[in-house]
Amino acid sequence: MSAAGLEACDWRDPAYLSAGSPAQRAAARALAACGVLQRLAPFDPVLAGTYPIDLAVDGSDLDVLCHAPDLALFERAVRETLGDRPGFRCERQPVGTTLAVIARFRAARLPVEVFGQPLPIDRQRGYRHLLVEARLLAGGGAALRSAVTTERRAGLKTEPAFARALGLDGDPYERLWTLSWREDDEVRAVLAAAGFARSA
Repeated sequence: MSAAGLEACDWRDPAYLSAGSPAQRAAARALAACGVLQRLAPFDPVLAGTYPIDLAVDGSDLDVLCHAPDLALFERAVRETLGDRPGFRCERQPVGTTLAVIARFRAARLPVEVFGQPLPIDRQRGYRHLLVEARLLAGGGAALRSAVTTERRAGLKTEPAFARALGLDGDPYERLWTLSWREDDEVRAVLAAAGFARSA
């Protein structure tokens, strides 16, 4: 996806996947095969993680975020609508100061992780990280994408890979969370400090 495409993309509409890279098209097929977005539509599901920004590597999950104000209701819906999927398992885990329901299964040979917590999508860390990573890639261009991809292939998770490529100290998850709320000039300053010129 081009820099302009990254900045303009509506991440809540997964149609962009079908016109994307081979990995993104595979993700679109997997989502269609399991119907997770349709089955969990009442919970505002959004694909986050590496597939939207085309940084998936072998073994990357399809990360589906959901808004689950009532965790018991959400867990019941997940078990009833997706419990027959290969490798299905579901549990509650503490995430920060709240609990989350996390379900995992496979669809069209890809691992899927459904994550639900009682926070609106636009306040969830996974979604905020997606937004800022897209902004960074749009500004850092091919050079930043290459640097992050190198770190990903060396085994780093996405947020640590961005942090290392950009020379960010401290907890990479916290740094990206904080940066996600900043204005564009601050994002550009991070890119400039790391030596990544803004692409057109």
